Amino acid sequence: MMKRTMGRLNKETSVVMFGAASLGQVTQEVADASIAFALEHGVDHFDTAASYGDAELRMGPTISRVRNDIFLATKTGQRSKKEAKEEIYRSLERMKVNSVDLLQLHAVGSMEELDRCTAKGGALEAALEAQSEGIVTDIGITGHGHEAPAVHLEALRRFPFATILFPLNYYMYGLPEYREAVDALMEEAAKQQTAVRVIKAIAKAPWIEGGERPYATWYEPFDQQEIIDACVHFVLSFPGVCGFASAGDVGLFPKIVDAVERYGSMNKDEMERILRGISGYTSVFGSPTSIA
Repeated sequence: MMKRTMGRLNKETSVVMFGAASLGQVTQEVADASIAFALEHGVDHFDTAASYGDAELRMGPTISRVRNDIFLATKTGQRSKKEAKEEIYRSLERMKVNSVDLLQLHAVGSMEELDRCTAKGGALEAALEAQSEGIVTDIGITGHGHEAPAVHLEALRRFPFATILFPLNYYMYGLPEYREAVDALMEEAAKQQTAVRVIKAIAKAPWIEGGERPYATWYEPFDQQEIIDACVHFVLSFPGVCGFASAGDVGLFPKIVDAVERYGSMNKDEMERILRGISGYTSVFGSPTSIA
């Protein structure tokens, strides 16, 4: 399994992050099998969140046993110090662990959300307090939508977050304003040695209303191996990206792992040809209104 170093954390982890949103609505047996597959294929970076349904509960039996062998990250979507702190403790209890390597302020995709998190009595204070108690090693921030890169750039000006996590794929990077925001964020992250982690690598488009939804993801994902290979090639072509989260469906995970194991077998021209020729490829977040 390909690994990259996580910025100033100076930890080398698998470029595939096990996106535990896939475990939110599955049985314990299915969850155990998916986690076992990940471990067998060298995936040692697990990323979950308090809001991912039963994901933390499903992770508990195995994750608690292999805790010292993996990088474990979770998230709080709460905005006040009190509620965030309660959620952090609940996450530890649900996963049956004493600490996490990374606690992320979740879904901070607008300046308003960032203001709430960083205000006096906000969630950032809870993260810092948890860090001082030794139950959280590092603190990161995540965001969805077209504004996320610009918001995270401002976040890094306010606080030295150890990690950032935001959407990146071929289509979104092709939007001029989004590309500009991503490039500016990557430049600042490199200066601060902030670990860059991304989501939505294999996202194709929003689901068609009333149409069939064969996957548990909230958007339509790519499921053809060649296209997944090209998507993975694209995000890993950024040397500053240390990892990407797998899509939120256990059935897609083996294809994503396969794509990483084949990384390097596809050249840039072939990747461009595949991704440029896809019909219906768009942003899962709709049309951007403003990303500045």
